[in-house]
Amino acid sequence: MTFARTLLSLALAVVFATPAMAGPLQDMIDATPDGGDVVPPSGVYVEQITIDRNIVLDGREGVIIDGGNTGTVVTMTATGATLKNVTIRNSGRLHNKVDAGLRISGDFNVIRDVVIEGSLFGVDMTQASNNVLRRIHVSSKDMPLELRGDSVRIWYSNDNTFEDNIIEDSRDIVIWYSSGNVLRDNKIRRGRYGIHFMYAHENTVERNEISDCVVGVFLMYANNITVQDNQILRAWGASGTGIGFKESSGAKILRNDLIGNATGVYLDPSPWDPDLDNTFADNTIAYNGIGIEFHTDWTGNHFQRNAFVSNFTQISVRGRGTALREGWEGNYWDDYAGFDRDADGQGDVPYEIYNYADRIWMEIPNASFFRGGLALAALDFVERLAPFSEPRLLIREEISLMDPPVREVVEGAPKSALEMLQ
Repeated sequence: MTFARTLLSLALAVVFATPAMAGPLQDMIDATPDGGDVVPPSGVYVEQITIDRNIVLDGREGVIIDGGNTGTVVTMTATGATLKNVTIRNSGRLHNKVDAGLRISGDFNVIRDVVIEGSLFGVDMTQASNNVLRRIHVSSKDMPLELRGDSVRIWYSNDNTFEDNIIEDSRDIVIWYSSGNVLRDNKIRRGRYGIHFMYAHENTVERNEISDCVVGVFLMYANNITVQDNQILRAWGASGTGIGFKESSGAKILRNDLIGNATGVYLDPSPWDPDLDNTFADNTIAYNGIGIEFHTDWTGNHFQRNAFVSNFTQISVRGRGTALREGWEGNYWDDYAGFDRDADGQGDVPYEIYNYADRIWMEIPNASFFRGGLALAALDFVERLAPFSEPRLLIREEISLMDPPVREVVEGAPKSALEMLQ
């Protein structure tokens, strides 16, 4: 009898030590009236659920919603609902069905303190506006980067707030045909595009840390985007770009740190609208392979009070163009060779960049493989010592700063990279 009781005790211990496979969560949701709260018991709920009314689903007891590797796990079609304190995992694997951890197609919902893991797409928002997503941790399935789904996919959805989230090991945050969205105070790591705008105007990206992605922020046919007070770090590789532009206009790129990227800023005919210039002000562009690269000779970009520090190449223009038609005013260049005899903080002579051997790899991009090699270094030295071809003037700034500009203090923004390095 004692032996039997011991076996029973051990069996009960195993049962209670193992997470319970809980009952149907959808039944609890369906039984809750509008405006009511659902606080399910702790457990693993293996099912797909739909929230179609303004209820509060609170998983504070320890709720895991497991999609069983099929379809989308949680769908919110409600207006004014709240989803919080749950873990969502194991969506399906079908790209054509956009299998996601969480799909939102309603308005004025709040999603907070949620973990989404092992899901092809993290959050899929379609025609969903005025939602708040806060303190969400998103990661994708364990598969090659190009086969993962987007961490956040915003499609025809306006005026959403996305803040204090951690996004890692997924593909892209992509915003299509949407405006008025704010992405603030997020940490975005090890993705492809940190944030990618497509035909999406008048959105704001601020105070984010975007690191170890292929591209930090990319604006494609997207106008009037504000990108401010972000740290964009280590976008490396053949396509590595901190902030990239494709035919985008009216952008305000303010007080960002672009550090350790293959290219800090890349501009492919932008601005496209001749009445909407792009402004780059008070940014630190440091330790990049190329500080700013222009796809072609263009105009309509204004660079003011930026600090260019220890970039392998400060400015590059592909083909045979120059950047003389762009606006350069009061920037700091750490390779400026002039003096400040009147001690007014401004250089006495213009800052100029001439192309010598650089012209080879700027005009023939494949030759950039040899940048930093002995052959090009020797050729560049000889060209500067006694040019056998006329160097091309690439940029000219009439008045440059002798010291890095002091960045405006903005509440909530991180310290500038130059302050941290000093």
